[in-house]
Amino acid sequence: MSVKIILTEPNKILRQISKPIEGVGIVEQNLMCDMLETMYAANGIGLAAIQIGIPKRIIVIDISKDENKKEPIYFVNPTVKNKNSEKATYEEGCLSVPDQFAEIERPNRCEVEYLDYNGKKQLLKAEGLLATCIQHEMDHLEGILFIDYLSKLKKSMIIKKLSKTKSNRIIV
Repeated sequence: MSVKIILTEPNKILRQISKPIEGVGIVEQNLMCDMLETMYAANGIGLAAIQIGIPKRIIVIDISKDENKKEPIYFVNPTVKNKNSEKATYEEGCLSVPDQFAEIERPNRCEVEYLDYNGKKQLLKAEGLLATCIQHEMDHLEGILFIDYLSKLKKSMIIKKLSKTKSNRIIV
């Protein structure tokens, strides 16, 4: 397995809508392993395949705090079945929007139906940070970033800062 390059905003690929997967096989499992390794290497808690340039409806999440006890969850073709009307606010960040954080309000509970690592259908009832993380990663599958929930001014300031940072990078 290998660590992949994470795309950063602004990048047109991040705005693509990801395509559903026909089934889970060795190719998809290897992709999920690469995604997990990439996410851990970047100290993230969630990653969508589109963030490494692959427009497939796959996300990986691990909100466990213990470095020695990882608890990854693999989601293939996830769909949210129910969202609670009660909201929660978390400070969100994103591996594709480096060093930027903002308070984002989302439903505090949701149910998500998906295929797991082995292609088995699952239903997960999530709340708190896990529910927020699932919704954040599922937004990626629709070409949405957390900064899209901000005011036009805040969003454009962040994109301008990221563009400047990108143009100042030296690639060897």
